[in-house]
Amino acid sequence: MYLEHLSLSDFRSYAQVDLKLGPGVTVLVGSNGIGKTNLMEAIGYLATLGSHRVSTDAPLIRFGSERAMIRAKLVRGSQATVVELEINAGRANRGRINRGNPVRARDILGICQTVLFAPEDLALVKGDPSSRRRFLDDMLVSLLPAHAATRADYDRVLKQRNALLKSARAGRFTAGHEATLDVWDQHMARAGAELLHARLELVERLRPHLQRAYAQLTDGSKDADARYRSTLQGVLDDDGGPADGAAAPGAGLEELRLLSVDQLAGRYVQAFAAARRKELERGISLVGPHRDELDLLLGPAPAKGYASHGETWSMCLALRLASYYVMLDDALTGGSAPILILDDVFAELDVQRRRKLAAIVAGAEQVLVTAAVDADIPEELAGRRVKVVPGGIDGEG
Repeated sequence: MYLEHLSLSDFRSYAQVDLKLGPGVTVLVGSNGIGKTNLMEAIGYLATLGSHRVSTDAPLIRFGSERAMIRAKLVRGSQATVVELEINAGRANRGRINRGNPVRARDILGICQTVLFAPEDLALVKGDPSSRRRFLDDMLVSLLPAHAATRADYDRVLKQRNALLKSARAGRFTAGHEATLDVWDQHMARAGAELLHARLELVERLRPHLQRAYAQLTDGSKDADARYRSTLQGVLDDDGGPADGAAAPGAGLEELRLLSVDQLAGRYVQAFAAARRKELERGISLVGPHRDELDLLLGPAPAKGYASHGETWSMCLALRLASYYVMLDDALTGGSAPILILDDVFAELDVQRRRKLAAIVAGAEQVLVTAAVDADIPEELAGRRVKVVPGGIDGEG
């Protein structure tokens, strides 16, 4: 897959901008703060319906405007698709495919597939667990867009259940509320089981590629790995009853991987019952995928807190490369290779890591790179140069 044309209207700093692209490597060069990242952010948003920089849509709309528009022409094999996305300030976002009737924004997922490397990726190792959960969930949506509905369903049920628990903590909990909580438990167990089942499968697909990517980026003296940690592992004992204490990290993970969605849903119902007293005391849901963790390991030690700055960067890059390799596996079975986006990454890396990363990605179908100066770009990524200027594109360098 490659992006042939990108057009933005009232997106971030751009009133209007058009960018023509093609297969291979394209480097966008311009001073810091000029708007290079805005272009890459728009492409990433088209792929995931989320920004790697902000958590809400409001900053994406140019100040003073009511909406922003992203238009893109994507080429997959011999087929071209035009996709449009309208980002609205006060109502739901809308999409359009090949100039057809408007559709839900979620319906355009899967048309544009990207893997985006950015300085913000340091949060994958150094940040809180939510960064790593989002990494997994964004990958799930990229691989199978239907998972967007799974995630949305879980978030909706979690919000309702938390509101009920908060009400209970405030002293307004009645027998009727308890019956309602039982109903929400069933809904949350099902939605949580579907999300957990998908994440567990994904982590198993990701692990060998993470090990391979980290070895490619380093001298190979340490092995990288990832291990999923579910709240189910600390709530139930081996007989499915309430645990007296927290389970050891990783305990029961192999068993969880073997369970079906229905079986996982049953485990969640038991876990909610075991945790109910504490949940009522604290007014929040303590069990579920929203509190799970992806442990990243270098050798026997966790990467967070133990990895050097260089090792942390290598782990972040390896996670993104691993996601690219997983998506490429899907491409070999009928999908398409994702667009690789490297947004101001090379300025953060030493010369050795620059060259190794460049050599790995250079052969991708399409690579989009941003840099403040040409000197940041390794020779391995020789390709078309585009100069970004205030408010637009100056042309090829």
